[in-house]
Amino acid sequence: MKKILIAALAVLMILTAACASAETLLGGWTVAEDNAITEENKALFDKAMEKLLGVSYEPVAYLGSQTAAGLNHCFLCRATVVYPNAVPNLVLVYIYADLEGNAEITQITDLDIAGLSQPAAE
Repeated sequence: MKKILIAALAVLMILTAACASAETLLGGWTVAEDNAITEENKALFDKAMEKLLGVSYEPVAYLGSQTAAGLNHCFLCRATVVYPNAVPNLVLVYIYADLEGNAEITQITDLDIAGLSQPAAE
């Protein structure tokens, strides 16, 4: 569990560092100043997940947003297939919120945290 959290924080730091120096452009992603899941973010997330079955998604961190004809949002989530002894993994969940208050999942991307790891120093 600690390795998963450390890898998730490493991904967050990489994403934050990559975007910190970039100017916010229309259509560009804005990295969240605070990665906490607010009540507003949780309500949006739950609304988008209403009809999704088979996998349980738990938001771990709010990564940022992108202005479109509405807003795109990105969440780091812990995903667990709904069956006994399932092994969770980390994913990025992208949600589009339109101007009428509707929310839908636009993409779910697996994070290969093993691919991010460095060999142990000897």
